Amino acid sequence: MANSRPISLSSHSLTRRRVLRAGLTAALAAGAAAAVPGLAEASPSYPDDGAAHRLNPDFHPVRFRLPQPTGRKALGTTAVHLIDRSRPDPSMPSGQRELMIGLWYPAGMFGAAPLANYMPPKTAVEVDAAWTGEYGLALPSGSFDFANTETHARVGVPVQRLRHPVVLFSPGYQYSRFVNTAQVEDLASRGYVVVTMDHTHETPVEFPGGRFLPGAPAPEPADPEAIRKAVATRTADARFVLDQLERIAGGQNVDADGADLPGGLAAALDLRKTGIFGFGLGGYAAANTMLEDERFLAGVDLDGTLQDDRLEGPLGEVAERGLDRPFLLFGSAETQRTDPGKDHYDKSWATFWEAQRGGKLNLTLLSTKQKAFTDYQFVFSQLFHDIYGEDPIITSVMKALVGSAKPARSVLAQREYLAAFFDQTLRRRPALLLRGESPKFPEVRFAR
Repeated sequence: MANSRPISLSSHSLTRRRVLRAGLTAALAAGAAAAVPGLAEASPSYPDDGAAHRLNPDFHPVRFRLPQPTGRKALGTTAVHLIDRSRPDPSMPSGQRELMIGLWYPAGMFGAAPLANYMPPKTAVEVDAAWTGEYGLALPSGSFDFANTETHARVGVPVQRLRHPVVLFSPGYQYSRFVNTAQVEDLASRGYVVVTMDHTHETPVEFPGGRFLPGAPAPEPADPEAIRKAVATRTADARFVLDQLERIAGGQNVDADGADLPGGLAAALDLRKTGIFGFGLGGYAAANTMLEDERFLAGVDLDGTLQDDRLEGPLGEVAERGLDRPFLLFGSAETQRTDPGKDHYDKSWATFWEAQRGGKLNLTLLSTKQKAFTDYQFVFSQLFHDIYGEDPIITSVMKALVGSAKPARSVLAQREYLAAFFDQTLRRRPALLLRGESPKFPEVRFAR
């Protein structure tokens, strides 16, 4: 859990805070709110690890507290290594496409099983490096202690002996599958099996035995063809993963290394009720997957454009054709408007809205930026308060990175609307929350 050590008020600590504050100010001026994880547009000055320890011998990486899931079910999780033998990949030891997925599920009896860590160690180092150092937030390397942060799920425990709807998740471009854990855990606590996917060669991925691939080294490609190819690859990944879930439900062990799957998993998968959601490019991929595969009955796009270049297009096929099954568009305050008379107009969302034949919703989360749809909204808040105390700079940097919405409210709103949407579309449970704006969540607006 989060490091409970109080912030020292010694002269060393105050000196460190001043140095880091100066670096963070430079990072903000340089454009630290860039769309890619941790890549600013210029190089701010920052203290290295040694300087951090010299300025404050009590320097420590920050462990984070994940928001408590709101559902009633205990949680389990496991990772599964998959090989798609229909897709060649000469760069992999198998010569074929390899993926890592995470299963998050309602748990049965779990005894003394340990809580899962937030990220495996090499992934944690890679994600930390994206936000620290020369091109990040002017923080010492190792500031984000993702590897020792604990989730609310226990490793490999049996699945609750009920049939559960299944939802797949695709992360943003370059983003690890782990940085939407707060959303994933909450859905699992409400009775869903949630399957998170790392898209090899794009998102950082750690395989059994410590083999690690860091993912794409550059920002999201400006070339529309590269975006189209990435969406096609993610779509193929999602369809393959669902194929493997069907094999699991049939009693097979699909793990490439023969690792045991959680007890009761096969009987717990209700694949007649399968949905998909994604963040950023993962939202585009979720919609495209539904276009190509009718097994997915409902989907959600969290702030992802549905075209290969947001300003110039071309539109994705799913934007032009729409879907015949329910789909939720859930955008931040500065993106994906369907009204050409408003700021941040996105032609792909407007076109999809007109073409959509299934149920549709278009929600806006006020006072947010795109990263507010990830765990970074509360990770940043906890990290900055640990380092800077109540320094007013926190307000500025949070606004630049994720917007001015309070992290706890933003997390709760996203959880409630995601759950309401999948409850209504997969479980056929009518949700009053989806009928119109609610006084319980004034920060959520129905855009259309």
